[in-house]
Amino acid sequence: MNKIQVKGKEIKFVDIFNHISKPDLKKKPYSIRILIENVASHLNLEGMENKFLDLLVNWGKSNSGEEIGFKPYRVILQDFTGVPIVVDLAAMRDKIKELGEDPKKVNPNVPVTLVVDHSLQVDFFGTSDALVKNMKKEFERNYERYRLLKWAQKSFDNFNVVPPGKGIIHQVNLEYLSNVVVIENGKAVYETLVGTDSHTTMINGLGVLGWGVGGIEAEAVILGQPYFMKLPDVVGVNLKGRVRDGVTATDIVLTVTNVLRNVGVVDKFVEFFGEGVDRMDVETRATIANMAPEYGATMGFFAVSNETLDYLYKTGRSEFTVELVDKYTKQQMLFVNNFVKDYENVEFSQVVEIDLSNVEPSLAGPRRPQDRVSLTSVSESFKSYLEKLQGKDTNNGDKLKNGDVVIASITSCTNTSNPYVLIGAGLVAKKAFERGLKVKPHVKTSFIPGSRVVARYMEKSGLQRYLDELGFNIVGYGCATCIGNSGPLVDWVEEEIKSKGIVAVSVLSGNRNFEARVHSLVKANYLASPILVVAYAIAGNVTVGPNSVIGVDNNGKEVMFKEILPTDEEIRHIMSNLINRGEFVNAYEEVFKGTQEWENIEVNSSDLFDWDKKSTYIKKPPYFDDFSTSQGSINPIEGARCLLLLGDSITTDHISPAGKIDPSSPAGKYLIERGVKVEDFNSYGARRGNHEVMMRGTFANVRLRNLMVSKEGGYTLCFLDNPLSETTVFDAAMRYIVSGVPTIIVAGSEYGTGSSRDWAAKGPYLLGVKAVIAKSFERIHRSNLIGMGIIPLQFVDGDKDSLGITGKEIFNIKLSDNLKPKDVVEVEIIKENGEKVNFRVLCRIDTWNELNIVKFGGIMQKVLRELLQ
Repeated sequence: MNKIQVKGKEIKFVDIFNHISKPDLKKKPYSIRILIENVASHLNLEGMENKFLDLLVNWGKSNSGEEIGFKPYRVILQDFTGVPIVVDLAAMRDKIKELGEDPKKVNPNVPVTLVVDHSLQVDFFGTSDALVKNMKKEFERNYERYRLLKWAQKSFDNFNVVPPGKGIIHQVNLEYLSNVVVIENGKAVYETLVGTDSHTTMINGLGVLGWGVGGIEAEAVILGQPYFMKLPDVVGVNLKGRVRDGVTATDIVLTVTNVLRNVGVVDKFVEFFGEGVDRMDVETRATIANMAPEYGATMGFFAVSNETLDYLYKTGRSEFTVELVDKYTKQQMLFVNNFVKDYENVEFSQVVEIDLSNVEPSLAGPRRPQDRVSLTSVSESFKSYLEKLQGKDTNNGDKLKNGDVVIASITSCTNTSNPYVLIGAGLVAKKAFERGLKVKPHVKTSFIPGSRVVARYMEKSGLQRYLDELGFNIVGYGCATCIGNSGPLVDWVEEEIKSKGIVAVSVLSGNRNFEARVHSLVKANYLASPILVVAYAIAGNVTVGPNSVIGVDNNGKEVMFKEILPTDEEIRHIMSNLINRGEFVNAYEEVFKGTQEWENIEVNSSDLFDWDKKSTYIKKPPYFDDFSTSQGSINPIEGARCLLLLGDSITTDHISPAGKIDPSSPAGKYLIERGVKVEDFNSYGARRGNHEVMMRGTFANVRLRNLMVSKEGGYTLCFLDNPLSETTVFDAAMRYIVSGVPTIIVAGSEYGTGSSRDWAAKGPYLLGVKAVIAKSFERIHRSNLIGMGIIPLQFVDGDKDSLGITGKEIFNIKLSDNLKPKDVVEVEIIKENGEKVNFRVLCRIDTWNELNIVKFGGIMQKVLRELLQ
């Protein structure tokens, strides 16, 4: 143990230099240094092994595929992923009680904070009372879910809830919850965390080590397990050059996303350095870190520097915390004085250079966040996409035409944590208003800040009134449009899109634009800075460029798009002295205290949750019905049928949608049968506490393309039917389960990209899926599949196309109980004509811990068994 003095107080800590020399540490990326510090500080805990430390100390020399474990200091949850976790923990308590043990054995072992931010929907917009009305509607819809969360807060130790209306999880984490260095069991440790949202990586911008994990993995960490992972490669990204005037943090992150997707950084740490970082504030670093899932990395890390200390103080952290971070990080060689000199000796697995002087104003779209397009090329980008969708542009609407913007939303923690782009958006509104320009009538506008601080400084700047004038009133504090809770479009707009087949557009300052994510009727979606969101709302259509005329001013003079865009000087003039420490202190003073509606939800403290059998929101899950304390085995999968044959870039939104529930879908019919009115359906995301709804909603995305059938949506073929006919995925799966026929999924590359959605694994598990064969897997989803006992298999010999797989084959997968991590496994397919074809797949069970999880039938079963020992 070593000691430091902070504000006259002696603080103990485990000295990193007891385990590694200074010259050796200087060669390590800062992200690896933090893992060394973490493992060294927790070697006394169960599950933590000396070999993890040896592997990290020898990083660069040791095999990057080896397994390590580390101990996250805390866990953060949001309500869409948090509710099912609480449901699982409550069910686990029931099972432990049933087995004659104390249910309190199931209790968070680390601090857990759940931020309610995903339930807000934009029902009302463009008026001064939209915020109040949307929040009222939110409580009406979600009373049962919020009652469960209040029960958890009362009944579990170490479990706190940030109520609705306070902000977005990652922005609250950045501005308030994180401290970078913390006191744990009387000693200082570097703060690490995992979160059940893929954009947990935003906190990497503050220097905190953490990333998104599936809810299933989070449950294990919550209950005291180490987090197990492969020893990662670390890709160093050298940000060179100086940003040009007119370029924002959004433009930078969309460029970084495009570059790194092409490089290939899945399952790798990315760490940023270079002169560009030295000139970069924490807000911009956080924007870049936020989109690590979009560029595919486990995280996008920025080490602690003077900018970090300034940000901590500015956002209201105590002087003790700031001094602790300063002294501890410098003592442990975790502090960067200069992002060029301090990185001269650092050895990375790979180095990528990005010249910031080449970054230009950009958007990304129309369907993937990595598809960056320059502002000058958006029109061509859309026209090209339109041609793919429907051939020649017919512009066949009476009041609406292809390319018209129907949603313009300033949304998402990615951008609303950054004052620069919000002030810029306000200036666009001011310039437009002063010249007499208005938003086009077909555009649904919204402004959804990630924290209450934003509203304070936008009001103080005098710019919110101009945003209000254009319809960008604050409609709530949460994720909303970014996660697909955009609410209904303008009535006549919906009708026009449906009746005339219009390819309409959304422009949002979010981080994802997958098909049908933002709104099921909106086929083209562009990510952009808040500045461009407002500008396109005024332009009304994306087939305009910077030099296009977008209106006529009060004097009859034509106004070009570029004329309403602000300069860097204009933005910084307003920003100077606008935001101070007091704004943050006041905004977060009562962060855990809710509105009157929240406080009025009464719930008793009890060891066991009182399940309401009539509830259509919260239902006890079946995961522990057949629980056994003994370890199972891995057996061959024989006579399996293909439930779905899918293409590339199948997202977790495709697998388990979060948005609107179609009344004609299996989930919709289930709710109607139980007396739920269509207007009270809420969303799939809000129904994640009910497995009956969620398994019916699995693969029910309206834009899903199953290559076995002719139409879009949640349809497939069931080979038990004679004659063969198209049916819903749910109905086919239930027939296979009843008949004892195992099923698999076959897909292309990037399977499971997108949100850290555990229901994208839980749903297939409940549908009887035993394995997924794909060309490649996204990191979090692969882990989630294993967490539910589903085996991920990766093509080695060819792929579904080169092998001519149609989905009509019978599959025999030659697994055995002798399986080892990353074994190559043989698959036999029997075609319709009886021909047999064999090919090899790589078993993507990557570690011994993952193998044990699969043998127990899933991570929850494994953890429950260990709690009972």
